[in-house]
Amino acid sequence: MTSPLVTTEWLAANLGRRNVRVVDGSWHMPQLRRDARAEFAQAHIPGAGFFDIDAIADTRTSLPHMLPRPSEFARSVGTLGIGDGDRVIVYDSRGVVSAARVWWTFRAFGHDAVAVLDGGFPRWRAEGRPVESGAPAPRPRRFTARLRRRLVRDLASIRGNLTKRREQVLDARSHGRFVGTEPEPRAGLRSGHIPGSLNLPYDQLYQPDGTLLGTDALRRQFEALGLDLGKPVVASCGSGITASVLALGLYALGRSDVAVYDGSWTEWGGRADTPVER
Repeated sequence: MTSPLVTTEWLAANLGRRNVRVVDGSWHMPQLRRDARAEFAQAHIPGAGFFDIDAIADTRTSLPHMLPRPSEFARSVGTLGIGDGDRVIVYDSRGVVSAARVWWTFRAFGHDAVAVLDGGFPRWRAEGRPVESGAPAPRPRRFTARLRRRLVRDLASIRGNLTKRREQVLDARSHGRFVGTEPEPRAGLRSGHIPGSLNLPYDQLYQPDGTLLGTDALRRQFEALGLDLGKPVVASCGSGITASVLALGLYALGRSDVAVYDGSWTEWGGRADTPVER
């Protein structure tokens, strides 16, 4: 199994290769009032396209950025100039956060040739590497998408797991949100967590410079929770973004089968018929 990460050195050396496609997967919570697409237009890694997490999504639901249909994903990604034979490198403006969601999305649709730029755009810029501005218009390419249902969990499967407990549910939100002492950033959601779930805030998987922890340190973080690395794991969070960071960290430890609960707490905490623990 190849690493889910590439270094800035590797990307700088391979940036001009025809089958290496770079995408900016930056995304921010609405209350931050940051426009990721506008920031991309101001400065991005040369040749990169912008992967809009909110637009390449299922528009038939009120839940944020749920996975689109395979045909919709294939069309959107093909428009970005990404084809079936391309190696996709994803980065974001924070380090390794929303890029992990894009990484997981490509894998969920059957494309394994995808990696996250370790340290993201902050590391790239700190090293004085080249950037460009504007909105690129790549030539569309053919992309095929087939959903791998084993990497995605929905409300029914999480509800069913409450009694079966076949899968360990790991929540990436802050400890305060998990135990209900911090308010949810989205209006109308209850506080607390899915009964029986474990909590590992996603930012505990980083080093101070925004790069992912090494494998030994990652393993210690997961095992300190009491997580059994030999049993099935489903990652959850607020809306499926930072859960993907946990999936990325577990992939680095050899666990390529970790699923993400796509609706996450926005779905579970937004309903009246789902049990909640605090």
